[in-house]
Amino acid sequence: MEINKRPETMARITTPQLAEAFIAEQVAEIQKQVGDKKVLLALSGGVDSSVVAALLIKAIGKQLVCVHVNHGLMRKNESENVIEVFGKELDANLVYVDATDRFLNLLKDVSDPETKRIIIGNEFIEVFADEARKLEGVSFLAQGTIYPDILESIKQAEGKEAVKSHHNVGGLPEDLQFELVEPLKFLYKDEVRVVGETLGLPHAMVYRQPFPGPGLGVRCLGAITRDRLHALREADAILREEFDNSGLAGKVWQYFIAIPDIKSVGVKNESRYEGWPAIIRAVNTTDAMTATIEEIPYAVLHKVTARITAEVEGINRVLYDLTPKPTGTIEWE
Repeated sequence: MEINKRPETMARITTPQLAEAFIAEQVAEIQKQVGDKKVLLALSGGVDSSVVAALLIKAIGKQLVCVHVNHGLMRKNESENVIEVFGKELDANLVYVDATDRFLNLLKDVSDPETKRIIIGNEFIEVFADEARKLEGVSFLAQGTIYPDILESIKQAEGKEAVKSHHNVGGLPEDLQFELVEPLKFLYKDEVRVVGETLGLPHAMVYRQPFPGPGLGVRCLGAITRDRLHALREADAILREEFDNSGLAGKVWQYFIAIPDIKSVGVKNESRYEGWPAIIRAVNTTDAMTATIEEIPYAVLHKVTARITAEVEGINRVLYDLTPKPTGTIEWE
């Protein structure tokens, strides 16, 4: 399998000026490749797909059709932010699909983490494919492929052990035949962020922290229930707000809440109160292969604890995970 490598002469994109040159070059290449045809993009709201969308909007405008699938496992207000930025501010041709019930019904009583991941991944492909079949005249599929994905594929092509396959979309049905558009395929993540900011995307979107494809589905540990998922979403929003307020957001690589399917006895309003524990995970890493624990000031931990236990129904304890990687993985599932 022959895979194109990043040109050795390609300069690292570290400044807005270099990003502007890259954008101008890609706009011309996209216009040449696409012509007057339509392009389809699965817009998750992550940095890679968001930057691809902004770049394609600049290049071909309404010829781009963005499909945002809300699987019900997004963080608080994430789908709303995608609609606000792309549907309103950038006037994108945006298709919003609320597939919450479709996903959660399939996940009912499923507790095995890998099974959950497979269900979520496969169903996303099915929902996206269903929407693609409704559209006419689409000849191209845009992907947020970046160079680390290519490097993984090069390893596999050379017979080396790779961390993951280069699949991005996950394999669409055979009746959907598209030519690929991958304008970021030779960029590293830090370069993608520079391009995103130069394109005018919000800072919070460009520097969105890593978020697993299955979303909150692998942080609502065990079998997902709607009440525990709601508690997780609210508690996670409080954690992110307090990290923003305390200046930790830019210092910690990834931070989130996980809620296991267990309850303990607590006290609320002078009465017995059974609730779930909310587990804080905050780690720093350079390659995600190892990770260290961030030392969060006690004042921040106390405030997060006080807010979550007071504001989120169903949670009566807040815990802090002190386990580095190894032995713990970054995500719990």
